[in-house]
Amino acid sequence: MSGAARAVPVLMYHHISPSPGMITVTPHHFAQQMACLAQRGYRTLSAGELGRYLSGQPVAPKSVVITFDDGYLDNWVHAHPVLQKHGFSAICFLVSAWPGEGPVRPHAASDDSRPLPRLLNHAEGEAAIANGRADDAILRWSEIDEMRRCGTFEFHSHTHTHVRWDRVARSRDEKRERLRDDLVRARAMLRLRLGEDSDHLCWPQGYYDDDYREVALGIGFRYFYTCASGTNAFAFGRRSGPSWPSPALNGHSIRRLEVRNKPAPWLASRLWVHSRPLVSSVYLSIKR
Repeated sequence: MSGAARAVPVLMYHHISPSPGMITVTPHHFAQQMACLAQRGYRTLSAGELGRYLSGQPVAPKSVVITFDDGYLDNWVHAHPVLQKHGFSAICFLVSAWPGEGPVRPHAASDDSRPLPRLLNHAEGEAAIANGRADDAILRWSEIDEMRRCGTFEFHSHTHTHVRWDRVARSRDEKRERLRDDLVRARAMLRLRLGEDSDHLCWPQGYYDDDYREVALGIGFRYFYTCASGTNAFAFGRRSGPSWPSPALNGHSIRRLEVRNKPAPWLASRLWVHSRPLVSSVYLSIKR
């Protein structure tokens, strides 16, 4: 494994926006963070490359995965042009019922005389989606197509509805049935719009239990992205790191690092820690 990454940190973003709110990084800090990765020689991995790494295929040192949850409009307006500038790619976990139709809207590096679209903060976006105005907060299919064409984003499942069925179902059987329907609809929508299936799934709010995993595995998902902190390592022919799934169940649970609205040195320090499995484990144990 000489000359190969000992671990691959997976970064978790939601919003890149000047509208302050929860889980939001400003465009200024995001630009600084991505410039820092580029200057330090980091390479972004695709979902497929991460999957192969977790199955034992080495990847280069300073490999990192960038993820975005939910598919917010600001990912197009502010994240896309920065990723394109540095030749980086990211994974977006899309709630497949939310994107709508319509022309591509301007982004921050567009040669376009139109003003940038108004970006809602997280609470405003949640309210817009709940009130049937997802287009005010979420990517359009035309923008998704353009991001894919440019190679800045690939898109995978975050379910069809983003509902926590463990909270609303009246029984275990209903929970499993509703979840299965949700995941099947998400796969069908992404297959229709993107022309391909994916075996990568991000759990809404990071929640899953044995039922969730069994249902998702039965449908064909194999890589499960969580909100648990940590790194992802494959060392000396065995999986390492906390909370790996049972071999009987198959699949990989992927830990992620929530990126905060802080300058680039903060992110650089976290990447240094979480690129080293032992250091990461000690750091997280002390933090807990």
